[in-house]
Amino acid sequence: MTGRSRYRWFVVAVFFTFMLLHQSDRLLIGPLTTNIMGEFNISRTEMGAVTTGALLVEAVLYPIWGYLYDRYARAKLLALASAIWGVTTWFNALARRYTTFLFTRAATGIDDSSYPGLFSLVADYFEPKVRGKIYGLLQLTQPLGYLIGTVLALALGSVIGWRNVFLITGTLGLVVAAFIFFGVREPPRGRSEPELANLNQIGVYRFDRKLALQLFRKRALWPLWVQGFFGIFPWEVITFWFFNYLQTERGYAEGDVFVAMVPAVLVLAVGYFVGGSAGDYLFKRTPRGRLIVCTIGVIVGAILLSITMNVPHAERGAFAIMLVLTALFIPFASPNVIATVYDITLPEVRSTAMAVQSFIEKIGSALAPLMAGAIADQSTLKDAILIICLSAWAIGAVFLVAATAIIPRDIETLRHQLRERAEQEQARQAAVASS
Repeated sequence: MTGRSRYRWFVVAVFFTFMLLHQSDRLLIGPLTTNIMGEFNISRTEMGAVTTGALLVEAVLYPIWGYLYDRYARAKLLALASAIWGVTTWFNALARRYTTFLFTRAATGIDDSSYPGLFSLVADYFEPKVRGKIYGLLQLTQPLGYLIGTVLALALGSVIGWRNVFLITGTLGLVVAAFIFFGVREPPRGRSEPELANLNQIGVYRFDRKLALQLFRKRALWPLWVQGFFGIFPWEVITFWFFNYLQTERGYAEGDVFVAMVPAVLVLAVGYFVGGSAGDYLFKRTPRGRLIVCTIGVIVGAILLSITMNVPHAERGAFAIMLVLTALFIPFASPNVIATVYDITLPEVRSTAMAVQSFIEKIGSALAPLMAGAIADQSTLKDAILIICLSAWAIGAVFLVAATAIIPRDIETLRHQLRERAEQEQARQAAVASS
């Protein structure tokens, strides 16, 4: 194994650690929801507004982070994002009134929109045929982070208080910032593309406004954007409200919630890697492969969630089994959507492309926790979860099918652009060598 190959796995390890701890901090509020609501004496609608505020800030800042990542050194910006995570979490922990808590929680959304640069960096370390499984590996951190957050909430929340738990996770953000700043190098943009891999040197590519505007001419991105608008609704609703749903509507004690959630969360984590690997496998055989896997995951996940939520409360064993089966399929789409965006965009605008995708996702899903809380206040959390999740997945499946039909043309366009770029670079290097 070459030094470059070993180093890229070191980068994955650093990014995995960053994402795992960051997701633990970000998702910790779900398991602590009941405690926070009790301290501030607020309704589900008001608590839903807390997460909605953070999601709106995250959404608004995606385009800004995307531009900065394509214009400047991505590794240094990631270190900055990690430091911001630490500081804003501290401020949130110190809030003593609901309104202060609402605004400081919204500030934690600043660093939540920092992932496009991370995924872009990974794309320059790994070739297209394996990116799905690498993104799936990194996205293990979402469910595992939720699990760690749950453990912290149950083990420490009642002992040291939810504020001190936030202070601990905020401190970890500053530690990880130092690791990224001093340990992660900036690779040349496009280094891992097959068409450019054999060049001794490749050009320096930076954000280009014209190329960024051409993203809106990519036909396959439009249905991906629409499905993204609706597709993250279920994740935001489930991660924020499911803990409270088990406690208040299914009668689970805190210990019972943990026992029920651990197997489901672990299988959910496996689902990211399985979905990404399945997407890579089919992508090697057809350019539609990744999106076929996305569509299967969305349809099967919706069917299984509907069955799961309708299992009688007394049948906890059956509920646990169905919850695990549902968890396997829910994450299939996520790593494949990221890989697909990079399958059709040039290296110097990939952070921008992913930022646009994420911006649209968050603008839509930002209202999900608030909507779920409002529906639950008028009905039940079960109804809120099913109405939002099933509706969102049904719409998403339609647009994933549309994207599947048209994706081959956009992939071939990118491969053609990269072949032309390689030929131009070879000609330039030959001219320099002969002069």
